Amino acid sequence: MHSLLYHAYQAQADALAPLRLSAQHHGALLWWRDTEGSPLRRAAAALELVSRLRLTHARPDWGIATVDAEGRSEAVTEEKVLPLPFGTLLRFRKAGAARQPRVLLVAPLSGHFATLLRETARTLLQDHDVYVTDWHNARDVHLRHGLFAFDDYVDYLLRYLRALGSAHVVAVCQPCVAALAATALLAEDEDPAQPRSLTLMAGPVDCRVNPTEVNRLATGRPLAWFDHHLISHVPPPHRGHMRRVYPGFVQLCAFLAMNLDRHVQQFRALYQHLVDGDMERAETIRQFYEEYLAVNDLPAEFYLETVEKVFQTFDLARGALTWRSRPVRPEAIRRTWLMTVEGERDDICSVGQTVAAHDLCTSMRPYMKLHHVQTGVGHYGVFSGRRWKAEIYPRVRELVHGAE
Repeated sequence: MHSLLYHAYQAQADALAPLRLSAQHHGALLWWRDTEGSPLRRAAAALELVSRLRLTHARPDWGIATVDAEGRSEAVTEEKVLPLPFGTLLRFRKAGAARQPRVLLVAPLSGHFATLLRETARTLLQDHDVYVTDWHNARDVHLRHGLFAFDDYVDYLLRYLRALGSAHVVAVCQPCVAALAATALLAEDEDPAQPRSLTLMAGPVDCRVNPTEVNRLATGRPLAWFDHHLISHVPPPHRGHMRRVYPGFVQLCAFLAMNLDRHVQQFRALYQHLVDGDMERAETIRQFYEEYLAVNDLPAEFYLETVEKVFQTFDLARGALTWRSRPVRPEAIRRTWLMTVEGERDDICSVGQTVAAHDLCTSMRPYMKLHHVQTGVGHYGVFSGRRWKAEIYPRVRELVHGAE
């Protein structure tokens, strides 16, 4: 893929922007004049769909203003603890809360923003002092800040953990490999910042186990194909002009194609809820797609190295992973408690791929290793939804407080 694809995408987005703004404006006018049963309602609903069929490239708000903690409502404010060019260590500070275990929530860098873990963070906040890796959009990072590869991602985790001093790590999906690597490096150095506990949730520790369609796509073509067809240059006027990226809109198109019928049905449902005046159900769909259609460009070098090291050559599982040419040795981990969580119906990271971490961490005492397979959930159900809150989170909380 040449840089012209991103230019073509940007030109199309700019050309359609006035149409979407017009649909949003006229739809709002029709809603203002609408009464129950009015024929204007169908037109207003259709115009709203037109206005919402768009991608955005700015991180949505976290929207966590309060949290119920220890039986009372606590105000929450966001605090930038350690801002770096490609990501910020963000803290959700609770006013007046007693000291609680620090948890670093490690978000994926895979086409969406860290706010995709909003529900995960909100739930953890009930009983913990929560920090999150808030990754920036690569198209907004100036070229003067250099490249950001897999080793740099691990670097950021090391810096964040050292800034926290003593913390627990909860890694979701893609970063499980990097989180395990950072923990191993700190353990081998006897660094006081090594995590007290490490929870790996639906992550590709060993993709050779029960390969999914995602895994087969990654191994079905050489790395050069991904470089040629999926990498582009950021067009002007963005701050990261000429940076090589894996565009978030390309990743989103792949996600949409995997479940296209479901997304079409959801937009049809949104239209019908609006026509019927069922604003509560309509708002649920609106909120989901406001987040889902917010895309985050990945630095090209990070994307390509992740495809190669995690999904093609399985470096961590084979004992071949390195950081800055230094071998990563999971067997060095002795003091950190380990928990792995998998979803029974996960079609992105299948059962067996995450629990493989237990076989790598050979120096841990058996009672320090825990595993949980959640029945009845797919990938997203591992870290969001009813069963995350009722069945998975209590076990994570128990591990964290027990290791504290």
